[in-house]
Amino acid sequence: MTDARAIIDNAVKTNDVVLFMKGTPQFPMCGFSGQVVQILDYLGIAYQGVNVLDDADVRQGIKDYSNWPTIPQLYVKGEFIGGCDIVREMFQSGELQTFLTEKGIAVRQAAG
Repeated sequence: MTDARAIIDNAVKTNDVVLFMKGTPQFPMCGFSGQVVQILDYLGIAYQGVNVLDDADVRQGIKDYSNWPTIPQLYVKGEFIGGCDIVREMFQSGELQTFLTEKGIAVRQAAG
């Protein structure tokens, strides 16, 4: 059995942006994870993807860690941002781009 909490804690604390997701950034295994990957890629964000399908303990552990019932989960500078719906709403309103910039994360400027 893995020490899921240590794995999660390490990922959150050692990466500026980390996405706990089903699948990988190159091959998302669910539509919600895929949507968040598309948003981050569109914004040109460098991030670490953690495939929760690789480890059942991490899959459950991230839900306990954040007290959030669903995956994907996005963390920026150690702070839990939310899942797909929250990330999408923040992106559409421009709030995500502002938040990332304020946290010192380079964001590709959207055209138009």
